[in-house]
Amino acid sequence: MGCRVCDSTNLELVLDLGQQPWGNNFLQKDMLGDEVFYPLRLFFCVNCSTVQLDFTIPKEVMFGDHTYLSGVTSSLKNHFKEVADETVKKFFPDTASQKVSVLDIGSNDGSQLKYYESLGCDILGVESSVTTAKIANDNNIPTMNNFFNLELADQLDRKFDIVNASGVFFHLEELHSVAKGIKKLLERDGVFVVQFLYLKSLVENMAFDQIYHEHLLYYNLSTLQVLLKRHGLELFDVRLAPIHGGSIIGHVSHQGRHKPSDRLVSMLNIEKQEKANEIETFHKFAENLKIVKEENLRLLGDFKSQGKKIYGFGAPVKGNTMLNYFGVGTQYLDCLVEKNPLRKGLFSPGMHIPVVMENEIDPPDVYYVLAWNFKKEILANNKALIEKGVIFHFPVNPKSDKG
Repeated sequence: MGCRVCDSTNLELVLDLGQQPWGNNFLQKDMLGDEVFYPLRLFFCVNCSTVQLDFTIPKEVMFGDHTYLSGVTSSLKNHFKEVADETVKKFFPDTASQKVSVLDIGSNDGSQLKYYESLGCDILGVESSVTTAKIANDNNIPTMNNFFNLELADQLDRKFDIVNASGVFFHLEELHSVAKGIKKLLERDGVFVVQFLYLKSLVENMAFDQIYHEHLLYYNLSTLQVLLKRHGLELFDVRLAPIHGGSIIGHVSHQGRHKPSDRLVSMLNIEKQEKANEIETFHKFAENLKIVKEENLRLLGDFKSQGKKIYGFGAPVKGNTMLNYFGVGTQYLDCLVEKNPLRKGLFSPGMHIPVVMENEIDPPDVYYVLAWNFKKEILANNKALIEKGVIFHFPVNPKSDKG
C-alpha cells in the first residue's frame, strides 16, 4: 500500500484490531450473521508519520446512506454553535455589510449549518447520505446529496468565505481530490475550518474505539500540515476542544495569507517534545490496549457474577470497535439503549446486541457507557438514576474529564 498523504510505501503495522464488520452497519434481525468482516489495522508512515488504515471499504458502502445523526446530543449542538460563532466573529465580523458564504462538507442533518444560518450566512451543505440529506432539506437547510470532490467543486464553480468540515476530513477515500476541491472553492481570504479527532488525545485517552473503518486517517498537527502544504493550503491557528475526548478546531488558509499563531507553534513543539509522531508511541499504545481489554472483561465478568443487569449506553459506531475487539456481546450486555430513532429495533454488527430506545425500557443495574464522549451530558441527565444506585461505567475516560 501507499501512504494516503505522501504516497510513500514505507509503512509499518502498529496495531491490529482483527477482522471487524463496518461499525455503522446496524442490522435488521433477518440480516444477522450476513455482515461482511474486514481487516481493521493501523499503519504508521515512516516517511511523513501519518497514522492510517490500510484497508478501505468503498465510500459508497459507508457513506451512501447511514443512521448517524449529528443533531441528537446537546453537547454536539452546543459545540457546533460555538464553532460557528467563533469563526464568523473572528474572521467576518461585519456581516451587516458582507453576506458571508459557507459550504459544509459532510453536513449530515444540517446541525452545523443551522448555526451559520442564524448568523446571517448564505449556506450550502454537501452530504453523501441519502437519509440525512433529506432530513436536512426537509428542515430547510439547502443540501446537495453527493460526495464532495474536485469534480463537484468544478460543477459548483463559485467561491466560499468559509468551508467547514466537521469530522469528515479523516474519512476521505478521495483525499487529494477533496483537498484540491477545497483549494479551488476557498476565497482568497477565506477560511477552511477543519475539525478532526486529535490523534495525540486519542492515544493519551486510550480511546482505541475511535479507530474504525470510516476513519481512514488519524492526524496530529504536524502530519496534517504535510497534507495541506501539498495542496497549497496551510494551518495557521488551532485550538483543542473537549468534544469527542479531544478534537482539533483548525483554521486553514491559502499559503502565505496568515502568520502561524503562537498557539499553533506551541502545540507543534509539544507534539515534538512528547514524541507524538514517533512510531514507538504507537507500539506502546498497542501494548497498553491488551491490558485495557483484560481489565474490561474482568469488570464485566464481576458485574455478571454479582447478578447485575448490564445495558450498553448508546450505540455509537465506535462502540462496535470496542465490543468486537473485546468480544462483548449478549453474554454481558442485554441491549444497547439509544436516542437516535434511526437505530430503533436494529442490532449491532458483529456482536448482534439489540438496540432499544432509552425511553422505552427500565434502567438496568449498570450502564456500560459506549457513548463516553458525551460523559458530562450523560451524567447530568441521569442524576436521579445515579442517586438510586444505577452504576454508569465509562470504559474510556477522556483526559479532560479527569482530575
